[in-house]
Amino acid sequence: MINLLEFPAATLEWMELSPLLVLLIAGSLGILLEALVPRSARYVVQSGLALLSVGAALALTVINWSAGNILLAGMDLVALDGAAYLFWTVLLIAGLGGVALFAERGYGGQSAFASSAATVPGSPLEREADRQGNEHTEIFPLLLFALFGMMLFTSANNLLVLFVAVEILSLPLYLLTAMARRRRLLSQEAALKYFLLGSLASAIMLYGVALLYGYAGSLQLSGLDQALAAGAGSRPLLLTGLLLTSVGVLFKMGAVPFHAWTPDAYMGAPTPVTGFMAVATKTAAVAGLMRVFYVGLGAEQWTWQILFATVAIMTMVLGVTVALSQNDIKRLLAYSSIAHAGFILVGVVGAVPAAEGVAVSSVGAVAFYMLTYGIATLGAFAIVTMVRRSGGEANSIDAWKGLGKRNPIVAALMTLFMLSFAGIPLTAGFIGKLTVFASAWAGGYGWLVLVAVVMSAIAAVFYFKVIVAMWFQDADPASVGIVEVPSLWTWCLLAVTGAATFILGIIPGGLLTLFGGVTSQFIR
Repeated sequence: MINLLEFPAATLEWMELSPLLVLLIAGSLGILLEALVPRSARYVVQSGLALLSVGAALALTVINWSAGNILLAGMDLVALDGAAYLFWTVLLIAGLGGVALFAERGYGGQSAFASSAATVPGSPLEREADRQGNEHTEIFPLLLFALFGMMLFTSANNLLVLFVAVEILSLPLYLLTAMARRRRLLSQEAALKYFLLGSLASAIMLYGVALLYGYAGSLQLSGLDQALAAGAGSRPLLLTGLLLTSVGVLFKMGAVPFHAWTPDAYMGAPTPVTGFMAVATKTAAVAGLMRVFYVGLGAEQWTWQILFATVAIMTMVLGVTVALSQNDIKRLLAYSSIAHAGFILVGVVGAVPAAEGVAVSSVGAVAFYMLTYGIATLGAFAIVTMVRRSGGEANSIDAWKGLGKRNPIVAALMTLFMLSFAGIPLTAGFIGKLTVFASAWAGGYGWLVLVAVVMSAIAAVFYFKVIVAMWFQDADPASVGIVEVPSLWTWCLLAVTGAATFILGIIPGGLLTLFGGVTSQFIR
């Protein structure tokens, strides 16, 4: 007789899952520290804990990867393969950059975050919080929880786990978006738009997951693949589920037509959050997209390749054309991010598998692109926080005029990042674009690569617009922005991102070999 009250004990691969567990435990500990540690000591404790935990997770990822720990873990719910380790590495590097941006306190001892986000903007309570120097330190646990969700999303081998991971990574970002010190109403409006649109996208995605489950009778990606091979289910059910599931992931990427939240959220969020979100959210979204469609829906490749190619073209065209008319640096970078989502999808469409003899697989190419794009993005947003006026950041491009004369080092770094975004040779961005375009070409989508090259050439116009303003235009005394000296956090971040953007542009061979071959393959 079966005892219904007996359940088999779960078997977990503790060492292999340790990067995830470190972030989860550290985030939970950070919440506890908010209640136990005196306010005066919270900043040091929380920033130190965040830095140590992300660094430890990165070290454990490298250890597991180098040890060849390739398996399905957590009762086959989490796939730990070369692709997962690749994207985990990129995400954790972005996490380290995010901690540095969040920890910046060099501008008059204040952060970019509101002293009391729960109060009404401009109210006596908020002014009192500013006077006392209160700072939100729970931003660090929120970053850790978001990073945990992103890593889980990247390696989810089950459609329901994929949805849960989306919610884990999204909820902290909704909160962080609303916590800007300056322009609080704009920040709260951006967070509300992001929350409403994100909730709708998640609901659509969940409906798609339900339809795919109805088709396959399994939530495992391998079960979905087997059902496709058998071809026994309802094809309209399959195609509808495929389409709706893709909506939720494309929303997180900021791809057209699911991009409407991006400019508002980028402008309204605190600039450190914008920088972290621009890199990490996009990386997690594209990694999850590739896992679901390469592993679970690989047999429908000819269907979703056309879908993603169409989305890629719309995304590149809209992002590039609208960015041309922007005069706000954060909004320009927002539409630049949309355009880059299109370039990333070009690599996804190629679907070149990782195998012996393959120079650069699509997974490896996209991961390398995200690394190069992420490094430049973190550096660019760090500089955005430095160009300021008395009222806070000076985001108008007019305020950046003459920056090369006032502070040539900062202007030179920003120029390097803009050139990398544009894909100019001898920068990391050029190698990143070259790899994704090469993988799409090898996959038989040469026509899509030609469209992407044309769009990339047009995109260079608005990047050079910023460069020209910094070096070749005189500043208007009424709108000039002054570069304020940041703390060591930002200087370290700029040193690392600037050096990496240059070095990866001239000697990328080792990383390309690591990212490109069989080390980037998925397991089923």
